[in-house]
Amino acid sequence: MRYVSFPSKSAVRLGALLFVALAAPLHAQEAAKGDPAQGTGPLPPNVAPDPTPICTDRPTKATTTCTVPAGAVQIETDLINWTRETQDGVRTDTLLYTNPTVKYGIGKHTDIQINIAPYETVRSRMPDGSVTTDRGIGDLYVRAKQKLTVDKSKTQVSLVGFVKAPTAGSVLGNGAWEGGAIVPVNVPLPFKFTLTTSPELDIAGDQAVSGGHHAELANLINLSHPVGKNATVYAELWTKESFEPRNNSQQYSADVAASYQLTKTLQLDAAAYIGLNRETPGLQLYTGISTRF
Repeated sequence: MRYVSFPSKSAVRLGALLFVALAAPLHAQEAAKGDPAQGTGPLPPNVAPDPTPICTDRPTKATTTCTVPAGAVQIETDLINWTRETQDGVRTDTLLYTNPTVKYGIGKHTDIQINIAPYETVRSRMPDGSVTTDRGIGDLYVRAKQKLTVDKSKTQVSLVGFVKAPTAGSVLGNGAWEGGAIVPVNVPLPFKFTLTTSPELDIAGDQAVSGGHHAELANLINLSHPVGKNATVYAELWTKESFEPRNNSQQYSADVAASYQLTKTLQLDAAAYIGLNRETPGLQLYTGISTRF
């Protein structure tokens, strides 16, 4: 997460102190009010303080350690999200028409988040050439994030807990309540690189046994680097292992992404996830937007 720094006003403050010490009480009172035009004293009522730049959990699979400022609302959403997967000769294309996550800061280092895809389509082409299409709402995810480290710490750590409610249909979702925990870690590196890792433990619904659950472990290594003043590029390796007794599987992907901040509270981004084995979706492409107010 990037912070805004301001020029030091030490000389101005020292001069003000000397003036207060030597001037008459009336003059001292006037000096205490300051001069907003010179950067001393309070800002006029119609002038807002410079905001902290927006910090998001997109565009990669990595979860960042930053939280939404207390009292602020932040929306992070795909504009379009397309995934292609091929399994046993069946080619499946999934299309999300927006996928918003709404966040609200409930404390200085705490926020809550709600995510749901309001409309998605799943189109499957069978080996014999027949096609089926399913449409509807996605599953509902509720998350809470708590930053565990102080702002001055170079390495930042947070804890995220989440639960998934099965609001999607039987084809679009698995019909199971699920949940998990993530521990995002951000580490600054030389030459303005940032390393992010997000070890994750999930309790996921079984595919082979109705009503059953199993553990899944996921992790990633993400490197990001600024490009110019407002852009950032990302490269990521991601892995996930399922411990379902009858359907144990491993997934791997290589991800690339970029983001661009139009303003301090408005960001555009795009990403591509490339599957590295047969059990991982072959390709996922999306672009999105994030804003805070």
